Amino acid sequence: MNRRDFISKAAATAATISIVPRHVLGGPGHIAPSDKVTIAHIGCGTQGLREIPGLLKNPYAQVVSVCDPNKFSTDYLDWSPHGIRNSIRKLLDDQSWGADHKGIAGGRDVLKDVVDKYYAKNQSSGPAKGCSSYEDFRELFEKENDIDVVKIMTPDHLHATIGIAAMKKGIHVVTHKPIANRIREGRLIIDMARQTKLITHLLAWDEKPEYDLIARWIKEGVIGNLKEIHNWSFRPVWPQYTSNPEGTPPVPEGFNWDLWLGPVPDRPYHPNYTHNVFRGWYDFGAGSFADMGHYSLFPLFVALGIDRPPVSAKAYGTTTRTAINGVCRPVKNDVAFPYSALIKVQFPEQENLPAFSLHWYDGGMKPFAPEELEVDGKDVASEGLMLVGDKGKILAGFQGANPRIIPEAKMNAYSGNKEVAQKKAPTGRSSGANWIDGIRNNEHPPGSFIQAETITETINLGNIALRVRQKIEYDSENMRITNNERANEFITREYRKGWEL
Repeated sequence: MNRRDFISKAAATAATISIVPRHVLGGPGHIAPSDKVTIAHIGCGTQGLREIPGLLKNPYAQVVSVCDPNKFSTDYLDWSPHGIRNSIRKLLDDQSWGADHKGIAGGRDVLKDVVDKYYAKNQSSGPAKGCSSYEDFRELFEKENDIDVVKIMTPDHLHATIGIAAMKKGIHVVTHKPIANRIREGRLIIDMARQTKLITHLLAWDEKPEYDLIARWIKEGVIGNLKEIHNWSFRPVWPQYTSNPEGTPPVPEGFNWDLWLGPVPDRPYHPNYTHNVFRGWYDFGAGSFADMGHYSLFPLFVALGIDRPPVSAKAYGTTTRTAINGVCRPVKNDVAFPYSALIKVQFPEQENLPAFSLHWYDGGMKPFAPEELEVDGKDVASEGLMLVGDKGKILAGFQGANPRIIPEAKMNAYSGNKEVAQKKAPTGRSSGANWIDGIRNNEHPPGSFIQAETITETINLGNIALRVRQKIEYDSENMRITNNERANEFITREYRKGWEL
């Protein structure tokens, strides 16, 4: 019996023999402890801090513990100098919060401070007990016995490791994208989710009514048989490198480099790896395809019923040169994602779709405007989505916003246009509401790991093709690339001793 079930049953029993205080059973405007989802928040960098206001304001959520190998520093990178700070000031109604931070702050002390101050200010029964704080997630799991779910906001290479450890303790798991940055690790954690039946959720999922409309158009044959899906992003927006950094600066005080490395083999500390730069490294991140492709493609796969894994992938990446003794030489980059990439993934026939290909573009690359746009004198935007059929095309914003059949004449001629096509899709439920409700009601949310199995395998396979720079044939059933033995090395990773999965 978990904590919430125990409290509910205990409160119901107590109610039959005595008057039970409101803080146990709940009441008007008050949520009983048994209805709150207790959360361990692992990963206290910029994305964790960016999302914490929405999480704390959810009346059914209670953050009880935070964890990060970094205690406190102000050397994080972000997309604006004061965006996160200002959102926290608004949350706490305190315009002085973070005034002493000489840069962009992060670390477990920062997140604990925000959580404690918010609950102290908003707890109706007085100041809340402070949440616990840990450097090591393994210690957290050993010492804390009051956790319903772990929210994983760490660099990508730790997602599967932490998620599997949590599920072994019977804890539900929510994670930022990707579920894992290796095919094998994705399989392991998804299989464990299936076996344990614990609630899981990939935070990139969101309800997209626009995708339901696109699915309807495809089902009605508006563009004929689907042949291609094109998706493009201007990412990356973080520094990119072409080789491992030189030099061995000292590990900052309060930062546990060993824990940050986790399963990755030992290497010297360098700030070029950490604090929002990790996404660009093969060992630590999963590139722009994972960073943004999950947002646009995961809900699209669900809407279209794409659940059979890809059979091949091919990719190209930016090449670079450097001058050595006055001679220009190619840079062999086998450690980091390129500045820009083109990835093509081939899918077999699905239950309701013919075989088709997925085309991903990033780093400023995008498809040329199709002739349907050219006749209207238009070009494709810097980010977008296009579905190509043998009788037409659908063009939309990056995550499916404002879908339309092109050219405009065909959109205007579509018989369902007046009632459906121009009707603005309603706002979908937030990702957070879905997973918190799912845990409260013991119901798997639409963004569950099991539902994300195909998108996880797709993105990780595409990234392998990017590393080997040739077409790879994939046998999903046996989790093996059949035409390139070296490529199979990238299905898994070399594990540091003690971190094996």
